[in-house]
Amino acid sequence: MTARRGAGNLRGMRVRPRLLVNTPTIELWPAWLLRARANRDARLLARARYVLRRKHGGRYLAAECDGALVPMVPELAREPGIADALRALAAHPPHARPGMDTARPLPVDRLRERLHALGLDESYAERTGLPLVPEPDWLQLAGFDRYCRPLWLLARAARAWNAMQAAALREGVVLEAISGWRSHDYQLGIFERKRARGLSVAEILAVNAAPGYSEHHSGRALDIGTPDEPPAEESFERTDAFAWLRGNAHAFGFVMSYPRDNPHGIVYEPWHWCHRG
Repeated sequence: MTARRGAGNLRGMRVRPRLLVNTPTIELWPAWLLRARANRDARLLARARYVLRRKHGGRYLAAECDGALVPMVPELAREPGIADALRALAAHPPHARPGMDTARPLPVDRLRERLHALGLDESYAERTGLPLVPEPDWLQLAGFDRYCRPLWLLARAARAWNAMQAAALREGVVLEAISGWRSHDYQLGIFERKRARGLSVAEILAVNAAPGYSEHHSGRALDIGTPDEPPAEESFERTDAFAWLRGNAHAFGFVMSYPRDNPHGIVYEPWHWCHRG
């Protein structure tokens, strides 16, 4: 990901969008959160409100500048999913507003086709008890994670996370987000890279959930850490941060999804919490 924290502070009084608009094949990113990859990109990003970004591979496709779409690739009109992306762009304001709390699920037909290509079918869900999780059609910026990457969550989960983080801090406990929403394409990319290194799908499934079956796809889950503690390690359970979460997270609607001996066969993850509302 090529996102940046706090970029674009000098772009006059222009409103900086705080939504990621999502479609099956293209993400619409607020331009101020992206890094330029070339001089021409820098000039466009300085003027743009949103950038259309291909989900598979992350290539920038077009910039929306003052209501006009500026292509960043040749033959933009032939890009798969471009019509859906333009409709989504027209339908979403730059900020969440009353009545926008409920995001709609995106279709999963394309994901099922790609899972079948990996040799995975409905038997995986039956074996693990995990549901197929559709992506939401938009997410709210909930701040930034430990690595200064934008943290995307559903609007209600974002508000709950911000409130919980602030409440912990008032008691001297620092909660850090390690990661939030992840797309199906992100998870598929993990599989593709590992298969390219010679691992079988069965070997990958021993440590990674199948694409489409992670709570992170929902926009409600995040991995939580605390300073001076390595991310996503069982040792997190011995920290003050974990003790605070065990005693208080439920008041903000968060639950630990994968305790020891959970029925899904997923390893104990004291760092993984999901907003149930």
